[in-house]
Amino acid sequence: MRTGEGWFPGLSRPHRGHGPRTLLAAVLDLHTRKIVGWSMRETLHAEIAVEALEMAVRRQRPAPGLICHTDRGIQYACEDYRKALEAAKITPSMSRKGDCLDNAPMESFFGSLKTERVHHQSYATRDEARRDLFAWTEGWYTTHRLHSALGYRSSAAME
Repeated sequence: MRTGEGWFPGLSRPHRGHGPRTLLAAVLDLHTRKIVGWSMRETLHAEIAVEALEMAVRRQRPAPGLICHTDRGIQYACEDYRKALEAAKITPSMSRKGDCLDNAPMESFFGSLKTERVHHQSYATRDEARRDLFAWTEGWYTTHRLHSALGYRSSAAME
């Protein structure tokens, strides 16, 4: 699969501890492992997934037919998300019931985010968490983080 042919969206609660709770929705390009879109919110509503998808579409301008593979979460099955996919001419795909390995690339990103960054931080505010997660994702993960699936190259090296 080449750049812009397959995206993997996902949702996670990256923060731990007693600080502010935040949810992160992200969209990963399967070929480059780059996070091409993301959104953070306090609540788990469809908007968080739609915002991440819309950011990915604005930034990447995918060709019609790109495959967007999600888990079976309600945020991805809702009408708003389906309409956003349709408007961008993106082909939806959903994991099989009970098969958590279908979305392994996205789960790997969230695992890296938590173990390499979040679990070493304490955020006083959501804005502080947002700034740090943005800096790690856009600054470190995309440009420096090496991926075994990419032959130990960074996402930036694959573009």
